[in-house]
Amino acid sequence: MKIVIHCVGTLKEAYWRAASEEYLKRLTPYAQVCILEVPDVAYKEGAGLAIETKVKEEECAKMLAHIKPGDYVCALDLNQKEYDSVHFSSHLQEIFVRGGSTVHFLIGGSLGLSDEAKKRANESLSFSPMTFTHQMSRIILLEQLYRAFKIAHHEPYHK
Repeated sequence: MKIVIHCVGTLKEAYWRAASEEYLKRLTPYAQVCILEVPDVAYKEGAGLAIETKVKEEECAKMLAHIKPGDYVCALDLNQKEYDSVHFSSHLQEIFVRGGSTVHFLIGGSLGLSDEAKKRANESLSFSPMTFTHQMSRIILLEQLYRAFKIAHHEPYHK
């Protein structure tokens, strides 16, 4: 099982990096998990819809370049399907059983994902109706992946 988390930008703060490293270490017994960071594209706040669309397209094109046609892609996007942890765990296991040996998660930058990235996704999910920073979303995803594997293996952690 391989999980690739595609992210726009880097984790600048030490506490986010520490949390990411901890969850990546915890996930090691369950799956090969890697994070692919693509640089965020600079733009001027309030530059307009056309510029923002172009920024999203450039950022997401760099992420999509690493995805093969048969790979399973899950886009993290506001106002999409939400899972509780138990259902997320079983859903993730179903994806792997159906032959998705590599699962890609897409986390957009501050502007979100491009329409092309959303169309490429096999599914889109949301953590909450609330908005989180893309740095925080990365840590939430890592924690939920760890929780999902603990649930699937009937190991203590999930309460």
